[in-house]
Amino acid sequence: MTASSPGEQASPSDGPWWRSAVFYQVYPRSFADSTGDGVGDLAGLRDRLGYLELLGVDALWICPVMRSPMADGGYDVSDPRAIDPMFGDLTVLDEVIAEAHDRQIKVTMDLVPNHTSDRHPWFTAAVAAGPDSSERARYIFRDGRGPDGAEPPNNWPSVFGGPAWTRVTEPDGTPGQWYLHIFAPEQPDLNWDNPEVVADFEQTMRFWLDRGIDGFRIDVAHGMAKPPGLPDMDTVDTRMLVHDDDDPRFNNPGVHDIHRRLRKIIDEYPGAVSIGEVWVADNVRFGEYVRPDELHLAFNFQLAETPFDATKIRAAVDNSLGAVSAVGASATWTLSNHDVEREVTRYGGGSVGVDRARAMLLLELALPGAVFVYNGSELGLPNVDDLPDEVLQDPAWERSGHTERGRDGCRVPLPWEGDRPPFGFTTGRSWLPIPPQWADLTVEAQLERIDSTLSLYRSAIEMRALRPEFAGDELDWYGSPAGCLAFRRSGGLVCALNASDEPIPLPPGEVLLSSAPLDGNRLPVNAAAWLV
Repeated sequence: MTASSPGEQASPSDGPWWRSAVFYQVYPRSFADSTGDGVGDLAGLRDRLGYLELLGVDALWICPVMRSPMADGGYDVSDPRAIDPMFGDLTVLDEVIAEAHDRQIKVTMDLVPNHTSDRHPWFTAAVAAGPDSSERARYIFRDGRGPDGAEPPNNWPSVFGGPAWTRVTEPDGTPGQWYLHIFAPEQPDLNWDNPEVVADFEQTMRFWLDRGIDGFRIDVAHGMAKPPGLPDMDTVDTRMLVHDDDDPRFNNPGVHDIHRRLRKIIDEYPGAVSIGEVWVADNVRFGEYVRPDELHLAFNFQLAETPFDATKIRAAVDNSLGAVSAVGASATWTLSNHDVEREVTRYGGGSVGVDRARAMLLLELALPGAVFVYNGSELGLPNVDDLPDEVLQDPAWERSGHTERGRDGCRVPLPWEGDRPPFGFTTGRSWLPIPPQWADLTVEAQLERIDSTLSLYRSAIEMRALRPEFAGDELDWYGSPAGCLAFRRSGGLVCALNASDEPIPLPPGEVLLSSAPLDGNRLPVNAAAWLV
């Protein structure tokens, strides 16, 4: 391999903390249970903060822990300024924040602005108040079409299957208006044209920031604004969890005024960060979300949707960097999350999937920007795709008529210790069963092995934090054999990845770390290495 000339070198300390942070995503139900009820909670997280400090992460992203009926795993919020008893209470959250800060770990949490639970006091009041009321104006209620308003107001489908509209019974007992829910019927969409909605969300942000939260991951950050008139879709795609830039349900221009207003709240708290879930493929439109007066960061899911193919991986990296470079924002990288199949399974499963996931970890951590690690990725966990039907809880399962199994397979609880389920996750019965085959994947087992995936994560995260070669926002691509790729960071780090069918010669330099044992100066198949 021959290298192109490196770019300008920069200091690794340039910019705010979040620009190059390693975030660890905690799915609370599945992280650690302190009570024995089989469900993870905040006290369990508090008790495992030492592990996260050992792992070396800079920040946590805690998925929703607000009060919720749990129709969609907490993303149906009935009280955005209270902790659901399933997870604990505000006192325990305060303890998590304080102890994490003592360990030099920032804490961010999910906020859900697009919708509430149907059990939120606002929504129950809206149904009871009737048409044309101020209570209904907080949501998106419309009269139906056709005779007697018996047809939905438009042809939009729900992301989880079925129509995006549900008809209510009016206070007088007659069939009435319809309300919009882009997701489950238990998640009615808010009307962000209503000043009360905006003011209440601002109050929620200040409530958590005043408690010491370091920022937010904004759920469905491209979804709050709806198009005028709510026009029909030209083409109705009823596949679930599909994202399309031409979808009128999302990415409407009015969303940017919402984010500018929310950014003003964030800016009242120095060092706080806002991170948007933005499913937008077009680079120009994606970049609009991370302009200097909107979100600080936005999730780019290119790598999480890219197969283990060198050409496609390089294209995804170039695309992701290009999406933020024009507006001076920092890139984000993730290989999985609570909505996405785990990378070990996505890359082929078994030992091949593990090898490729380890290689992609080194590639991901070598890139400039912020990295998000989904809990369990550091253990090399696969998806659990053979969960019994009776334990499935994702709303997609019921909404699809039991044809789509949903996302439960990537949400199985973490194995901590011991040789049989529930592996120290709980003293009771875990809310989703943990496979007995995970005995070799526990934290306890992997901490004892220098060649484990957990040990690789620890070494890689530590090097990324300490080595000056990881500095700078620029990278240059090397020429490399077919099926391979290599790049050089402007700070001097070289990353090489072999997605071909044969071992390849490494580029010149001292090897810092490799995802698999090297054969002399050759990089094995399905492996990556760092050099300086």
